[in-house]
Amino acid sequence: MHKSYEIIEHTADIGIRCRSSNLKELFKNAALAMFDLIAEKPKSSFLQSFLNKLSPNKSEKIEVGVKGQDTEELFVNWLNELLSLSAAEGLIFYDFIIEKLDSNILEAVAIGNEFREYRVNKEIKAATYHELKVSQVKGAWQAEVIFDV
Repeated sequence: MHKSYEIIEHTADIGIRCRSSNLKELFKNAALAMFDLIAEKPKSSFLQSFLNKLSPNKSEKIEVGVKGQDTEELFVNWLNELLSLSAAEGLIFYDFIIEKLDSNILEAVAIGNEFREYRVNKEIKAATYHELKVSQVKGAWQAEVIFDV
């Protein structure tokens, strides 16, 4: 998979820098990057194959709606809502359909599979406002966010 982000090293935490041609894609890429840091789908093993046969896993779709006073607050609220839903539903999200996005409202569908399908690498507690940047530079969108781990 072509990565649409880079990792930002930060004392005791971790961050990402994402770039995109439009704002919807930026929000989607940031969410994909966050879940890429959290977990990865392991190569198939005998045990995993056996568990999948006992209980086949289907993707689940979750409606997501967040608000914010501005684009930066909306960005952080989006990522934190996804973290909350992931923990509550026991899902790792792997795709996002952003249906509506303006300066203070985002409506989307998050698509994910159960945790058991993945190897968890890192627990991300929250997206933070520390060194947060969401801006348009030379016609492209860019975001930087630090996660509390």
